[in-house]
Amino acid sequence: MAEVDVSYALSEDQELIRNTARQFLEERIGLERVRELMMSDDGFDRGLWKEMADLGWPGLAISEEHGGAGLGPVEMSVLLEEMGRLVTPGPFFASAVLATTAIQQAADSDSQARLLTSLASGEIIATLAVFESPRGWRILPTVTFAERSGKGWKLNGEKRAVLDGHLADVLLVVADTREGVGLFGVDVNATGVGIAQESTLDATRRQATVTLDGVELEDTDRLDEGDTSAALRRTLLVATAALAAEQVGGAQQCMEMAVDYAKTRYQFGRPIGSYQAIKHRCANMLMEVEHAKSTAYHAARVTDEADELEVAAPLAGSICSEAYVWVAGENIQIHGGIGFTWEHDAHLYLKRAKASSLLLGSPRHQRDMMGQALGI
Repeated sequence: MAEVDVSYALSEDQELIRNTARQFLEERIGLERVRELMMSDDGFDRGLWKEMADLGWPGLAISEEHGGAGLGPVEMSVLLEEMGRLVTPGPFFASAVLATTAIQQAADSDSQARLLTSLASGEIIATLAVFESPRGWRILPTVTFAERSGKGWKLNGEKRAVLDGHLADVLLVVADTREGVGLFGVDVNATGVGIAQESTLDATRRQATVTLDGVELEDTDRLDEGDTSAALRRTLLVATAALAAEQVGGAQQCMEMAVDYAKTRYQFGRPIGSYQAIKHRCANMLMEVEHAKSTAYHAARVTDEADELEVAAPLAGSICSEAYVWVAGENIQIHGGIGFTWEHDAHLYLKRAKASSLLLGSPRHQRDMMGQALGI
């Protein structure tokens, strides 16, 4: 096993990514803009997506050969942490993390060359359609089925909780081929494809139900060369580690909001932060955030180590999910009555925290995966 760098200090280039991302997000998005987008039909601003593409963000983790920046999971985690601080809406996680990773892990070289360049430039948006009801977060078994049809394939089935499916140009559909699990690239405008937005708790991150009714595909639309179940499992592990970084950013922001409010909100002639009960709450929030950071940073640094990631990703997924939900709840409690109102931003974080904790598997599911990896 390769030796892993356990230092969590960021390099000069990584700090530059953090600072650039924070400045851009605060200037171009901000929570007022987030509210505007979450109330819109699509929850998305294509002009903003173009600006992100100009900064090279969709291609951050794509090789230079395919038009990307050729950076790694640590740099991606730095960017996602900053996005998490402002509950950034839009399809970045779906396209630049889930879909891109699935192609890198499961697709053949021709498919990678065809799709990654367009993803890196932001020309197309893609998402991964893998989960089904009532199977939850398991990849297998899948009832979505692909059968041979002439020189191509025919797809039938339904996928649930497809992240930003209503915004995608290409759906990466996981289907049973009788000979294993296949990954298929499906144009959203193809005959037989139906996409309907689902009602979700977090309006800043949309999900959709995708129906596939006899969708005819070319042979080249199958992106893999054989059974992809192992590659898809690794895809979800990488995505879980990336999501943990975003959750850390949100939790950090909640803690800072609570501490700032505790310093400036006066009750009985003194700031509420001077009361022992509030001090203890803030101290416990700090402990939760720092614990979550450690697991998320570790998962990012071992993403390229398959054995390490089998444990590190679900560990981070479990701890960061629970920490974010708890810290977001404490933030509301410290704000008191105002924190419960629609006008206050605290509820944006609590909804994102709860939705994210279930996005790729509940904390209990993540602990089950970690136990399996450890043989317990």
